[in-house]
Amino acid sequence: MENIITKPADFFGFELGADRKIAKWDKIVDYFYKLEDEVDTIKVENMGPSTEGHPFLAVYLTSKNNLDRLEELRQINQKITDPRGLSEQEVQNLIKEGKSVIVQSMSLHASEIGGTQMAPQLAYELVSSKDEDDLRILDNVIFIMVPCFNPDGQLMVANWYDQWLGTEYEGCSLPWLYHKYSGHDNNRDAFALNLVESQYMAEIVFRDWKPHAYQDHHHMGSYGARLFIAPYSNPIRPYADPLIWRELSWYGSHMAYKLEENGVTGVLNDAQFPGWGHFGFHWITNHHNIAGMLTESASANLATPKYIDSTQLVGSNDKGFPAYQEQNNFPHPWPGGWWKLSDIVNQQKIAAWALLDVAAKNKDTVLKNAYNKSIRQTYRGERDPEYAYLIPADQHDAPTTLKFVDLLLDQGIEVHKAKSKFHVGHKIFEEGTYVVYLAQPKRGVIKHLVGQINFEDNFYTERIDGSLMAYDSLADTLGEYMGVDIVAANEIFEGSFSLVDEVEIERVQLEESKYYILSSQYNDSFVIVNNMLNTNKAVSRLKREIFYAGEKYPAGSFIVKSPKIELEELCQDVGIKAIPIKEDVINEMELEEVNRLEIGIYQRYWGGNADEGWTRLLLEQFEFDYQTIMDDDILSGTLNDLIDVLIIPSDQYEFIVDVTKAKEGRAKMLLQWFGNTIPGQYKSGIGEEGVKEIVEFVKKGGRLITLDKSCDFAIKAFNFNITNKAKGLNDREYSTHGSTLKVDIDPTHKVAYGMPKSMCVYNYDSPILKIEERFRAEKYQVFMRYQKEDILQSGRLVGEDLITDQPAGIYVKLEKGDVVMFATPVQFRAQTHGTFKLLFNCLI
Repeated sequence: MENIITKPADFFGFELGADRKIAKWDKIVDYFYKLEDEVDTIKVENMGPSTEGHPFLAVYLTSKNNLDRLEELRQINQKITDPRGLSEQEVQNLIKEGKSVIVQSMSLHASEIGGTQMAPQLAYELVSSKDEDDLRILDNVIFIMVPCFNPDGQLMVANWYDQWLGTEYEGCSLPWLYHKYSGHDNNRDAFALNLVESQYMAEIVFRDWKPHAYQDHHHMGSYGARLFIAPYSNPIRPYADPLIWRELSWYGSHMAYKLEENGVTGVLNDAQFPGWGHFGFHWITNHHNIAGMLTESASANLATPKYIDSTQLVGSNDKGFPAYQEQNNFPHPWPGGWWKLSDIVNQQKIAAWALLDVAAKNKDTVLKNAYNKSIRQTYRGERDPEYAYLIPADQHDAPTTLKFVDLLLDQGIEVHKAKSKFHVGHKIFEEGTYVVYLAQPKRGVIKHLVGQINFEDNFYTERIDGSLMAYDSLADTLGEYMGVDIVAANEIFEGSFSLVDEVEIERVQLEESKYYILSSQYNDSFVIVNNMLNTNKAVSRLKREIFYAGEKYPAGSFIVKSPKIELEELCQDVGIKAIPIKEDVINEMELEEVNRLEIGIYQRYWGGNADEGWTRLLLEQFEFDYQTIMDDDILSGTLNDLIDVLIIPSDQYEFIVDVTKAKEGRAKMLLQWFGNTIPGQYKSGIGEEGVKEIVEFVKKGGRLITLDKSCDFAIKAFNFNITNKAKGLNDREYSTHGSTLKVDIDPTHKVAYGMPKSMCVYNYDSPILKIEERFRAEKYQVFMRYQKEDILQSGRLVGEDLITDQPAGIYVKLEKGDVVMFATPVQFRAQTHGTFKLLFNCLI
């Protein structure tokens, strides 16, 4: 007698995708474990807790025989995807024995609910079906499903929806971030891995399984195509193996065919989403030799049906989809009408199944080309003009450099370390230098994360109206973000090198002393200082650079008074050596006392501000205490009693003050789209009264820090004689769009303590600040400015003449307080380690 397999509708009490119903994550988790109990073709792995403690699942769907051999099959795939040293016959045998490995994830963006609602239904149909095609999938494919990439947000959105069900606000947007730290930005974390959910996915995709294809299921706006599927449109990022782009067309064509076969209309491909996007999971995977795709379904009002008139349907202003009409990549337009969650669930399920179907029917081809991509990328690396990237042992911030190397290992990139000195040309590199050879399968991702990248200006990189055809950051050059000195070796060299399995932090042992000195060059010095302040230890900073015990200690370096055993433990955690210093030497130094400042971060509604969330995460990572400041805290008139420092993350002025007055930008767009659908208590803004309170907060001794676009707030609130030259410019006049630019820094200024004199910083169409003051210009202290020429490092820069030699950081003293304006996002997504100290220096 056959086992009864529980249908999703019986378990949840409704059909998944039903109007006005959202299955919640805790119940979905229970369902997957129930399926695991009922059938032998599913394995559920709880990879650990999400950010807020909910299970993060990886669900394996494949035949019982495959599950019994899962580790053996994983090892086979490891060899196929990195076949160096294997003979052709060995590879052929592995291909015969191996299975296609496909990973698909759902609802990374929590308001895009269709994927997670679809996942249990897809799993049920696969494990219960006796259809020949479904059985072939189980036999030939190891399908690793991540049913929810953002469990915390899924529960937030589902609970919010239920709260307003049956009211005028039914189906309205969540007013705060749907991930504790990142909100919608969680898919921008695939290369920096700040979030635990990203770390779980990296473990699956980049290291343990290295699948042959990865697909992430999303939603998009409601008024265009009903579904986007692979392939992407132009432009494409360089350095992926060409087979990748062919595979995306192959997989996408099969999905489109099956969708049309099943009567799904409004399907678009080769448009709207370019192949050069941010290095999120579905884009970065292409450079890992994994065909990385996404689906984008048109959105309903969460689980509430949405009516769309045919006249509201439009194209996307790109060359692949200029109008909502029949064309080669959009042959069957949807005519308009009611759009439902069930439509989304159905089309995503067909697309997900179709990817599995093509991988099952062509298993040997998929595996053979996994081998081909790997071996060809290795071959290209052997002949690349940049033979290797060298990460010298002598770095400005050595502990941060180790974090960079650790992130490369997390990507599955092969890294070596020099056992002794070696030469490249006439230059000597010391023992301990890290070496990343290009001759390895992951050459493509190495070129982007470790190398220097330029985004070309050509036919493919602009839309019909001439605006930039780009999707988020143009240069995800992680080494540049982190301030790591990297040298491209343009010739073959020899030496003694060992493969790095993990980054080893040097075991720190301190000499007995009463006082110790810590360099201000290291971000992690602030971890130690914060711990010292937490236990009431005396800490001070150097006002001037000194040389001591044969080492240079920059201005801002810390003198701490601590028992050896306490300090040694902290130093070991971060890999920093504190040097004992004599009291009589300290007495001759020019020092300033370090005190804890009470830090506040402004938080608004209107969907939340991801820059605010990332800033919170960064402060927690470096053990700064903070409190969230809302509108009422500012309007209370007691801000100086609550905090010493107020951080306003990057934001449009109107978002902070009054969205109803927005005449441009995202604030105007959100007001038009959602202004009347948001409950009144979640329409935030401090108003003109709040602006006055912040001005008074500073005058009475507070510190205001404005990050990136919120510099406009400081300029307007304090009537600074500074203009933002970027205001009103289109991206044909000024654009950086997530590039790295070169700056000069004054490390003697207290905001810039510990910084190098020059480096590159991240810039995303940031303000261009010009000091217009003619009478008292000295009150505007510039501690960082863009270089005078040739300032682009990686990415693309339009309007270089506007930004050269202009301030990137300004300090202003105002009565008892001060204002610090960072005209570039120094803490961007908790990724730009090279400029973290600029913010940290303002917080003590």
